[in-house]
Amino acid sequence: MTLDPVATNPDHYSVVFENDQVRVLEYLDQPGDRTTPHEHPNSVMVTLSSFRRRLYAGDQERDVEIPAESTSWLPAQQHAGHNIGDTPTHVIFVELKNPDASPPQAGALGPT
Repeated sequence: MTLDPVATNPDHYSVVFENDQVRVLEYLDQPGDRTTPHEHPNSVMVTLSSFRRRLYAGDQERDVEIPAESTSWLPAQQHAGHNIGDTPTHVIFVELKNPDASPPQAGALGPT
């Protein structure tokens, strides 16, 4: 079973660029939308809109509120999400394709 967000949540994630070094995803959702579990490699996250969401990983959950036009490091992780705010989410993920990249980090949930 794949945990690629483009496959697990195609209504929200789309590939906008890809080469042998990176894959760039666009993410869009509306208030109340949820994603199913999916996985991100080490990535850079660029927020184009402000948003609030709840992230879930196993028995962990974390609420995050991120302003528009911010850039964050997203360590490799597996999670599901829920837009708990009152605004749409618009994010760009630049996924790194380094074969030596670390696997999902235990306890990692959301950007750092």
